[in-house]
Amino acid sequence: MKKIIWSIFKNNLPCFASFVLLFCLLCIGGCTGSLYSVNMNYEAFGVNIPSSLRNDNKNLNSAITVAEFTDARKVDDPIVIGHVVEKDGMKVLVVPKYAKPTQAVSTGIKRYLAKAGYKIYNDTRKWDQKEAAVPKAGSKLVIGGTIDQLELTCRKGFPTDSYKAVVKLTLVLTSPANGNVLYRSSVESNTALEHVSFSEARLEEQLNIALGDAIEKIFEDIKLAQKIKETLAQK
Repeated sequence: MKKIIWSIFKNNLPCFASFVLLFCLLCIGGCTGSLYSVNMNYEAFGVNIPSSLRNDNKNLNSAITVAEFTDARKVDDPIVIGHVVEKDGMKVLVVPKYAKPTQAVSTGIKRYLAKAGYKIYNDTRKWDQKEAAVPKAGSKLVIGGTIDQLELTCRKGFPTDSYKAVVKLTLVLTSPANGNVLYRSSVESNTALEHVSFSEARLEEQLNIALGDAIEKIFEDIKLAQKIKETLAQK
């Protein structure tokens, strides 16, 4: 009986091999394009810090705590940051590759303020902007905020693919001593690109341009800069 089964299998081996190969190709094909991932990462390279914000005195007491931002977007899944519309109309989700959006925004702000000459406390606590919940930090100032909008889209077409990124942030300055909100400011940044070909690298580039522009624009607010310096100068 075993010889008969082996004989049947051996005679049909090419068919079995073809079936297995076809099954593997179908599985791979089904997974291809099911998800896109990008690295949200604002490095603050070559950034032009406004003189109103720059800490030229290198005050040793000028340490700032930056809390992790809160995701205030009205979305079903906070890990999703956009989508790609394929040529057949199918929408493919875009997700961050390494850090959550809230972490990426907070890290970008820390890097920007460090470039401006401020010491940054390494504090990863979350803060929901409620005064009673302000982190009791060792610094005189806590910076937090919300991600109000963060959307990355690409629509594949002919002859070009359309890329668009939108980032809207609200930044909140708070005194950890009494929990009072000292200043609040919002900013929105948009980018758009038409290109003859698609790549995750271009998706990533557009998102980081919008993120960096939003961070830099929010600190161009002279009143915000004054409030930061006034608070840190208090004894």
